[in-house]
Amino acid sequence: MFDISFAELMIISIVALIVIGPERLPMVARTLGHLIGRARRYIENIKHDLREEIELDQLRKFKDSVQDTVHTFESSVHKEMHQIRQAVDPQSPASDQDSPASADGNDATPQAPERAHSAQSEPRQSRTASAHNNHPDKS
Repeated sequence: MFDISFAELMIISIVALIVIGPERLPMVARTLGHLIGRARRYIENIKHDLREEIELDQLRKFKDSVQDTVHTFESSVHKEMHQIRQAVDPQSPASDQDSPASADGNDATPQAPERAHSAQSEPRQSRTASAHNNHPDKS
């Protein structure tokens, strides 16, 4: 911290002994030691707080960059999905981009085929379940 040589420290000690006196010198040295220790702890706390703030700032920047990357990735995936839908179903209107669902970035897939598929599979499942319940081997 300070560049004080041993000779300079001895001169300061002799002057303090003469000015303060031998009776009060131990009490003054003890008080000075407590004040220096308190100042060091205060400086270390400030350094620690500054390091934490720097780390938090770096984490915020990293979070923002990750969110930007995710947003870019999502938009490219939605764009590719739209192009694939257009390639698979060229009869669909070209105004899919103008629909509110695709403007929000939501998936605008038709729901009717899924409903038809689940409606076809439900009767089979219920018939299979009722056949297992009416099996003569089970009591």
